[in-house]
Amino acid sequence: MTIRDLCKVEDMTIEDKIGQMLMMGFEGVSLSEEIAELIVKYRIGGVILFSHNIKTHRQISILCSQLQECAGSAGHKVPLFISVDQEGGSVSRFKPPFPQFPGGRELGMKGSEELVESNARRIGMELQRLGINLNLAPVLDVNTNPQNPVIGDRAFGADPDIVSRLGVAAIKGFQKGGIIPVGKHFPGHGDTSVDSHKGLPVVDHDIDRIRRVELRPFSAAIKSGLNVIMTAHVLYPRIDPDYPATLSKSLLKGIMREDMGFDGVIITDDLNMKAITENYDFRDVVVLAVNAGVDILLICHDREMGVRGYKELMDEVEKGNISVERVNESVRRIVRLKKSIVNTGWF
Repeated sequence: MTIRDLCKVEDMTIEDKIGQMLMMGFEGVSLSEEIAELIVKYRIGGVILFSHNIKTHRQISILCSQLQECAGSAGHKVPLFISVDQEGGSVSRFKPPFPQFPGGRELGMKGSEELVESNARRIGMELQRLGINLNLAPVLDVNTNPQNPVIGDRAFGADPDIVSRLGVAAIKGFQKGGIIPVGKHFPGHGDTSVDSHKGLPVVDHDIDRIRRVELRPFSAAIKSGLNVIMTAHVLYPRIDPDYPATLSKSLLKGIMREDMGFDGVIITDDLNMKAITENYDFRDVVVLAVNAGVDILLICHDREMGVRGYKELMDEVEKGNISVERVNESVRRIVRLKKSIVNTGWF
């Protein structure tokens, strides 16, 4: 079969479509029963790797091959996204003896687009040869709050022009290295005083300020050809007083899709973070996120939440709270991007 044959959304079952909208983490350094069941039974379309999944070059290469082979044997119509957070600096899932790379602040202080692009290209090449196809980087947050507890040295800086310039350079570098980059965290996590892993951050800026600062790197990234954006679990009450960006139709459909013209894949930050779990019911989260424009729900550390996410999506589609056409929109975007993956090995 050709890639074209494998990627007909119309030929996919609703179970396959729903599975494509889920990305999950797992335990272990080889193909375990846990992750195999998620791929085979729940049809998940993507996995995320953490340091606990990574030991050696040979081991991670074999694991990535096993994951793709499992999906192929289970009749998946398209390959898995195999993703990782390999930003460089403080957020590096690959520890020594794997190559180490500088983080955003260090690169931002040097201000060289050529250096950033070269650095990202080397990261991309390293990941691509191991079988990883999606890197949850670069960070496009403008770190305007010196007390920010979660972005800090991960950002290129506090100047939106610098972050825009270097963010675009990183995107080009990752792409040249054979990897799909993911810009994060839309519309910006840089001016927060709360870590969304631990609580719900609130940024009380109006739309003019957000367009002038927070959105500028994302706008530049979209124009440069960025295909995936990760949402922030951050509340912008002057735009949406009820829901953080991950769940906000105003921010995702209104600003990102309509105003900024982004037609790529939108992925959530981890839905098991306290900004979400301590403030919103999970069933509501699923419906709100998808109807706001999210394409992939990311659940990193909770298998039961992931399984529930699959079941909730199926149930809400059956009830009509999420339309089949809305699901198809997401799956078309996902499939379109997966057609660009060349290092999967099984199709």
